[in-house]
This record gives sequence, C-alpha cells and structure tokens, in this order.
Amino acid sequence: MRLLLIRHGQTPSNLKHLLDTAVPGPALTPLGQQQAAALPEALAGEEIGALYASTLIRTQLTAAPLAERTGLEVRVRDGIRELSAGDLEMRGDDQAIETYLTTAFAWSAGDATRRMPGGENGVEALGRFDAVVAEAAGTGAGTVALVSHGAAIRTWVAARAANVDVAFAAAHELRNTGVVILSGAPDEGWRLLSWEGRSVGAEDSGPADSGPAGASVEDGLPDQ
Repeated sequence: MRLLLIRHGQTPSNLKHLLDTAVPGPALTPLGQQQAAALPEALAGEEIGALYASTLIRTQLTAAPLAERTGLEVRVRDGIRELSAGDLEMRGDDQAIETYLTTAFAWSAGDATRRMPGGENGVEALGRFDAVVAEAAGTGAGTVALVSHGAAIRTWVAARAANVDVAFAAAHELRNTGVVILSGAPDEGWRLLSWEGRSVGAEDSGPADSGPAGASVEDGLPDQ
C-alpha cells in the first residue's frame, strides 16, 4: 500500500508557536485555507482510494478539498489526532516545546512507556495511530491519504519506517500540508519514499511558520 501522511494547513496557534493539541482545536488561517485548496492539484498524480482525517477541525478542513476532488468520504478517526501535550497544552516556551518533542521522539527510539507530562505515553499514542493505519490497509485501497499532525506523523514514521531513524525525523521539519509518503503494510513493515516531495536524504529547505510540532530539533534527542 502507498500511504500518504499529510499535515494539516496552518492554524492561528501555529503562528503563535503554541502546543495546541486538544479536540476540537482551531480552524485554519487564510493561508491554511489556501494550502488546503492547493492539495488536490499537488496530489493529482495519486490515485487515492481512501481518505482519513483526525477528530481535530483543522485536519477535516484540510481534507475537504481532497474529498471534493476524489469524491471520497472523509473518515474521521481519533487515532490520528495530534500527540496530546497534557500539562504542556497551549504553552509555547522553549522548555515546554523541548519536553514535548524529546518525549515524542523517545517513543520512536523505543522508550514507549515514557509519559508526556499529564498526557499519554508512547504505547497509547503509537498504538492508536497503528490502528487507523491497519484499518486503512484493510480497505484494500492501493493508496490511502491520512490528514494528521506534525508531531504524530514524525513520531510514527520514525518508529515504524525501516529506513528512517529518530535523528532524521527530528532534523527534518514537516511544514503545513507537507506530505510524507511510505510504502508497505502493517504486517510487512514500512519504508519512507519521500519527505515533503523530496527523496529521503534531500536537504531541508528551511523553517516556516508551521508551529513547534513540525519544527526541526537536533539537541537533546534520546539515544537509540
């Protein structure tokens, strides 16, 4: 199966660099709406057979133009919502962001029992994302699109793709409506094909106003 993991469009909290992970969350900014509207053309070469979005409003708004183009129903699933920030919710200070990202990437590195302060642990977070991916694979579609969130996508890919490590996922930002493409199956494993339209190993193009969940981070990473 070809798996397209798409980050939602820009939100007001992204501009403020806040850890905004609660349901239902904010809508899109005008730029975020433009980003969502551009997705159908950007993915015109993909034969998408099933389309998913999380329970947060921003992913459903991002998925709407794709649903209109493809005629697919948007399947809303809680499992691909953003990693819960717990006690760090709506904070934007450096300490909170570092704690959030290093905890998330520790899950990818194998320390899945570590818990986000006041939030979920990696077993719970990766497990719920796995469940939606398994459901998507069960549809029989050759290509499935999941509109999700920056930290959730980066953490899951680092944990599940055989050719990606934590250092790669942490060092490569995932901007709003960035697309990560993998191939594989739940019982066979996954391989990363491209990250934001660039082949694996391509240089990053620099930061953007996409919020902390998609930002690159290299210091304080967990050992693998």
